[in-house]
Amino acid sequence: MDNRKIWTKDFIVTSIINFFLMLVMYLLIVTIAPYSVKEYGISTSVAGLVSGIFIIGTLIARLAIGGLIEKIGSRNILFIGLSVTVLASIFYFGAVNLPLLMANRFFHGIGLGISSTATGTMVAQMLPPSRRGEGIGYFSLSTVIATAVGPFLGIFLSQHYHFNILFMFCLTISIGCAAMFFFVKKTPAVMPKKNETIAKTFGVRELLEVQALPIAFVTLLAAIAYSGVLSFISFYAEEINLVSAASFFFLVYAIAVLLSRPYTGKLLDVKGNKFVVYPSLLLFAGGLLLLSGANAGWMLLLAGGILGLGFGNFQSCAQAIALQGVKPERLGVATSTFFIFLDFGFGFGPYVLGLLVPIIGYQQLYLVLMVIVLIALGFFMLFSRMRQRPIVEQS
Repeated sequence: MDNRKIWTKDFIVTSIINFFLMLVMYLLIVTIAPYSVKEYGISTSVAGLVSGIFIIGTLIARLAIGGLIEKIGSRNILFIGLSVTVLASIFYFGAVNLPLLMANRFFHGIGLGISSTATGTMVAQMLPPSRRGEGIGYFSLSTVIATAVGPFLGIFLSQHYHFNILFMFCLTISIGCAAMFFFVKKTPAVMPKKNETIAKTFGVRELLEVQALPIAFVTLLAAIAYSGVLSFISFYAEEINLVSAASFFFLVYAIAVLLSRPYTGKLLDVKGNKFVVYPSLLLFAGGLLLLSGANAGWMLLLAGGILGLGFGNFQSCAQAIALQGVKPERLGVATSTFFIFLDFGFGFGPYVLGLLVPIIGYQQLYLVLMVIVLIALGFFMLFSRMRQRPIVEQS
């Protein structure tokens, strides 16, 4: 086992930058739709588009930026992304009509897509390969904590202050991230070896890492399932009269992940992928089953904890798996590939699932999501066997 340190200064600073970037993202996700309805008098469906267009910008950025990291370096890419994020945070004050707000949400999504792809790649480059699963597990805690703190802060600020205060808060955080950038050691661009040929045409290989596609596809299915929890848990809690318990749902989720993820990262490195992914997806499915039948506050909160153990751990381990066996100069593309599929599931899942709600209701929806997770588990088993087959044949 490689005993080189994980908790270096650069690792800590990069993780903090990622935390604050995600904090702003989740803070605005829960507040921008109500703000749009109140400020511009639009329908809730259009307000959902205002929120969702952010994800489209993120996806486009990830598609474009993965290959560029190979050429100009992840640190330089991070500087570009942070600059865009600061500008987008300023432009919220000038969004005097709906088209300008939507344009800026798209622009802000691009900034986040660039920045988060860069931070994920930089961390992968910093970590010793034999401890990458453990290190990414720690790094991804920055996102998990942001998913709990961001919505809480957003709701608190929007209830007690004018939205300009909320936008000022986001701007201050964005500037702080840009300032912290200068404390990260310069990392040179990782260029391909001279004897390696890379297609000069603009094709799929320039956008996606083939080795990361199997786990990215499994992640897509898991993200679609979890998007149903993110998007509809408040409506479901109101329907079953558990609103007060639902306010603590994501806090319990985050605590479960915080307590378990450091261990699952080590298990991934020591025991292998199956040892972590199988139980994570089974717990995810079990949490959705419990959620569908919740009729008391403790059941709802227990489901949140089980989902944290399930999807929360799967997400970080899947990111580490996406980087396994990838050449150093392709880490940026592999990271981008993973997040493209993750974001696609989060961004478009609610639109598809929302069509089912009027037909089957929330309880049945969570049963459908459970089936989707089990299908994801089946695909992971299939991909694992396909990956092992050449080794078995050689023996």
